[in-house]
Amino acid sequence: MALTTAQTGLSRARRGVAPGGPGKPAKSVNRKSKLSSQTRKTFFWLLLPSVVLLILIHGYPLIYAGIQATHNGSLLDTGEFVGLDNFATVLSSEAFWKAARFTLIFTIVGVFGSWLLGLGLALLLRTKIPAGGTFKVLLLLPWVVPIVVSSTAWNWLVGTPDSLIPSICRNLGLGTPLFLADPTLAAITVCIFKVWVSFPFMMMMTSAALASVDTTVYEAASMDGASRWQQFSGITLPLIARSTYISWILMTIFCVNDFPTIYLLTGGGPVDATTSLVVLAYRTVFQDFQTGPGVAIAFLMTITLVVVSVILYRQIRKSSVE
Repeated sequence: MALTTAQTGLSRARRGVAPGGPGKPAKSVNRKSKLSSQTRKTFFWLLLPSVVLLILIHGYPLIYAGIQATHNGSLLDTGEFVGLDNFATVLSSEAFWKAARFTLIFTIVGVFGSWLLGLGLALLLRTKIPAGGTFKVLLLLPWVVPIVVSSTAWNWLVGTPDSLIPSICRNLGLGTPLFLADPTLAAITVCIFKVWVSFPFMMMMTSAALASVDTTVYEAASMDGASRWQQFSGITLPLIARSTYISWILMTIFCVNDFPTIYLLTGGGPVDATTSLVVLAYRTVFQDFQTGPGVAIAFLMTITLVVVSVILYRQIRKSSVE
């Protein structure tokens, strides 16, 4: 009985209804303004230069990349037309699937690891803690500091057997872990590094979403007997769902396309253990001078990102709070 009462209270709280009763429903206003033909023409001519500029900026490189992906050439010469042979070569390559597997792990850890850490810190910052403003500024440093500086600092911490963390482990009798020389430890280190440099972004996105939540809904739910966990799962998460899906889309794009985080820390090694698809595409084009297969890898990455973005965007449209 208490659980049913709490669930009813949560439902009322999400709708902004006070505990005393449902209240009067707000009158819906549906006013459709009709634009005149002249106004539409004005909007069209105002938007046309921007649309043309976007097409020139993004359309030309995309078309040229498509030409390169279907030719067997180099950076200097387009080469002969080979159709979809480059895509077939890439999809049958063991290196491609190894890089795809690491990219998937890197993305999942980067997105959900940074989101969970950012969500926890955003909830913590909503409470009254000493020097909360200063603490918030300090938490932004991993995101604000240039990635070159961050990767250099991490190399100093774990890069060699004489670095700080391996030395501490050796003094504690735990051996000397080679964080960037062992394939498994290198993959774990790169994923943790990605969470470290990404959680401030998630924290800011979540903090902005939490700031728009009216605190009275929690008071209403508390009066109806809802626990802290019920308030979090039944009010907080649904009310910030749209912002959450948007941050997941953006962070997925950031992780899949993240070249400097991996390349500056490990260069894709050891033995390709931390080689992602974007690093593999870079090596294929600029080190192996195989433009066609390298651009084909980039196209496959783009297609995957579009599919994931569409799926998450549909979740955004379904996340309207009842």
